[in-house]
Amino acid sequence: MEPVWLALGWLAYALLHSILASFSVKAWFARRWPAAAPWYRLGFNVVATVTALPLAWLIYATPGEWLWRWSGGWWWLANGLALAAIAGFLVSTRAYDMDEFLGLRQIREHDRATADREGFTLSFFHRFVRHPWYCFGLVIVWTRDMNAAWLVSAVAVTLYFAIGSWFEERKLIAIHGDAYRRYREKVPALLPLPWKFLTAEAARNWR
Repeated sequence: MEPVWLALGWLAYALLHSILASFSVKAWFARRWPAAAPWYRLGFNVVATVTALPLAWLIYATPGEWLWRWSGGWWWLANGLALAAIAGFLVSTRAYDMDEFLGLRQIREHDRATADREGFTLSFFHRFVRHPWYCFGLVIVWTRDMNAAWLVSAVAVTLYFAIGSWFEERKLIAIHGDAYRRYREKVPALLPLPWKFLTAEAARNWR
């Protein structure tokens, strides 16, 4: 029954995360508690982190036979890809306004706006996938040794990224309009494709 509870936990996490990230909930919160509105983003990140901890514990606490384990050269390849994904994530943070992402800027500037203010910029990784962090996350979860708990979690995370990116892109289109629509036609969402990417020059001049 543990994998079933884990699947339900991931579903509850995804629903909570999506609801709290929606424009309508953020706008309602800002109207209801305007003085606390600058703290919403930081609070959202804290809730997202804290509610993920029981799921992480359940993954490691759930016993089960290994469905597959990487060994030999495959172990080196799998873990090399995971380390490369972690490095890519760390490098890619330079392309984002991390103060904005974490919610620190909103608190510092007493910003009560419900929409993100970060501009539309294309980093190196954005030339190949529209959601680099999701791509790195998929690499990490699918390069782990798999028992039933890990497999349920990997499938849940994959579905969440796929569905969540669709909702996220609705917001990005609302903010950036045609520039993002054209970008979406040129670059894949989660996994790079050899024939579908932007050149460095195209990314620099994208409007």
